Formats: sequence, C-alpha cells, structure tokens
Amino acid sequence: MKRQSGPFMTIIFACAAALAAMIATLPAAQAQGQPIRLVALGDSLTAGYGLPQEAAFPVVLERALKARGHNVEITNAGVSGDTSSGGLDRLDWSVPDGTDGVILELGANDMLRGLDPALTRRNIDTIVERLKARNIPVMLAGMYASRNLGPDYVQKFDSLYPDIAKKHDLVLYPFFLDGVAGERSLNLPDGLHPTAKGIEIIVERILPSVEKFLARIAQR
Repeated sequence: MKRQSGPFMTIIFACAAALAAMIATLPAAQAQGQPIRLVALGDSLTAGYGLPQEAAFPVVLERALKARGHNVEITNAGVSGDTSSGGLDRLDWSVPDGTDGVILELGANDMLRGLDPALTRRNIDTIVERLKARNIPVMLAGMYASRNLGPDYVQKFDSLYPDIAKKHDLVLYPFFLDGVAGERSLNLPDGLHPTAKGIEIIVERILPSVEKFLARIAQR
C-alpha cells in the first residue's frame, strides 16, 4: 500500500489533534456545569432568626453570588441558639459528603453565655480539623466579644478566630456583624439579630471574602 504524504497527512494530523483537544477538555467543561455546593454552618445569625426564609443569610448570599456570575448552591445549616459545642456535635449530618466548602459562623452564643474562650477555641479548631480530614475547605466568619465582659475575656475570645485561621490557612472574615452590630435600625428589637436590611449589609461586606474562598475552591 502506498504511503500517504503531503497535504493529506497534514489534514489527518490536524483532525486528530483537534479531536484529542476536545476529549481532554470535555471533563472540564462538564465540571463547569456543576454548582459549587457550600454549607453555611452557624447559629441564629446564619439561620435567619426572626426573618422569612428568603431573607436569611445563606439565601441572600447565594442570590448575590449568582448575580455576580458564580454557580453556587448554599445550604442553610444554621441552628438558633447553637454554641460551638452544638455545631461540633452535629457536624457530620449538617455537612454531607459532596460539600465543596463550609462557611463557619459559630461562637456568638458561647460569648453571650460567658463560656470559657478556650472551649470555643477547641471546638472551632476541631470542626476545622474534621472538615479538613474530609477534604472540605473552610472559610471562618469571626465574632467579637462584648466589651463589658472585661479585657481578659475580650482578648482571649477575639483572638481565637485569627489564630485558627492562621493555623489552618483559612479565609477569614474577622467580624460577621461588621457594619450592623450596635445599629438599632439594622437589628430586631432584641438588639442581637439583624433585620433583613442588616443581612443585606452583612452579605455586601462579606462578599469579597466569599469570592476569595470560591477562588480557592476552584483551584483545588
């Protein structure tokens, strides 16, 4: 059989290269169609205490991210009244297999009850460790202690979030209630829980940190 050469073989090689490129990129294209599945694990601030479901933090955050072109789904795993111990106890069923990332917001109720910050630190660190063991990245949303608890308590509590974030190289949003805490018009009558407008401000301010977190997930 006569060996083919010249333009004919050039066309064959070009077609083969194009087909190989299509095959190589197919899984990536398929992956792009899958949403990034996040779980917001927290207390009443995450759950949306006193608000309709559509005004809760995870729902508003998901809506804001989608408006910016991100294909995400965020599950609301907030439980009102939950402490860091409660979050640790329910971690395995609150964060199912297949979760791509967790936004962790716990500790406010520990502080309000005056619990030892060492306990809060240990619980949150353990949550992060257990999620890392499952290969699930974590973004940490911090909290500040009420200043009337005294400087020693404030120092121990406030430092636990940046310390844990540094230890595990986490994306940290230092204060979940930034821009909302202490603003009467942005909180419910109890003075502790944000209104729907308060949640919108929280989402607006936390959005750059969440986008940084999403970028890390995409690079995995």
